[in-house]
Amino acid sequence: MKPALPSSALDQLFHHARSYNGWHDEQVPAEILQAVWELARMGPTSANCSPIRVVFVASNEAKEKLRPCLLETNVEKVMTAPVTAILGNDLAFPDHLPDLFPHADARSWFEGNDELTATTAFRNGTLQGAYLMIAARAMGLDCGPISGFDNDAVDRAFFAGTQVKSNFICGLGHGDPASVFDRSPRFSFDDVCKVI
Repeated sequence: MKPALPSSALDQLFHHARSYNGWHDEQVPAEILQAVWELARMGPTSANCSPIRVVFVASNEAKEKLRPCLLETNVEKVMTAPVTAILGNDLAFPDHLPDLFPHADARSWFEGNDELTATTAFRNGTLQGAYLMIAARAMGLDCGPISGFDNDAVDRAFFAGTQVKSNFICGLGHGDPASVFDRSPRFSFDDVCKVI
């Protein structure tokens, strides 16, 4: 039996973790972003398909490229974030399955089945996005996930010439506690869970 994580770790990952809307000026080094990825990539996906693709927007030039893709209410929080991760799902993920899942001819499962490919990419890419947020929190960063943006505009600006489709974006850095809302209610176990 593995021991449970200490309460301080659970607080950092879950209980005290919040979605930040404002940020301190402290920058996030590229080495930290790489360490976040090294953790996030270890989470499981279907047949190890690993469809997520990440663009870490850190430079002022890249932020300006992202600005016109954002809903007005999200411009300030994205432009002031030290880094904003664009999390996309690669619809060409089956091409990598011979290397990532050599145990079977997994690429053939998706040939000619665009619906299965899209569903698998979206489900597993979203899962990997959640892993990335938990990894960022584990590395001492705060997160501000956002879905209020023009996906098509982001895809044209950052994923042109690929089969990657943006899923969501997430600010990363050291959050300003004054920028968070009061904690919203959560369902209790009995509200939404059953043991049968």
